[in-house]
Amino acid sequence: MTGTDFGRARTVLAPAAFFRFAVVLSILTGLSGCDESGESPPQRMVDGDPELGEAAILRYDCGICHAIPGIDGANGTVGPPLTDFAHRVYIAGVAPNQPEFLTRWIQNPPAIAPNTAMPDLGVSDEDARHIAAYLYTLR
Repeated sequence: MTGTDFGRARTVLAPAAFFRFAVVLSILTGLSGCDESGESPPQRMVDGDPELGEAAILRYDCGICHAIPGIDGANGTVGPPLTDFAHRVYIAGVAPNQPEFLTRWIQNPPAIAPNTAMPDLGVSDEDARHIAAYLYTLR
């Protein structure tokens, strides 16, 4: 590889590496720590209640497709298990695991990833926030 080729490769790779670094840094910053209330930042950011999220997960039958810790009967194998969801970098491999993307994903997955197997279940905005708050408790 000549000096010119190396410079060209560095130019092509640098933006992708920078984007990955920025996504990981923003997620780690957003997911780390708790405040005086004991809530993690993502739970506050989605303005949801994990207990109501548990009820919504049962109501929308999320456990038919996903294995979800803490949810009775949620042992599906169609979708990925949601174990340690709060530590994931991506949602379904397509969107950064950040509260605004997660609530949008829960409400209408095909709008974000048209070829996803996850259907639009008609989840309300309020229920999406509660489900997201529950998922962010999975550490």
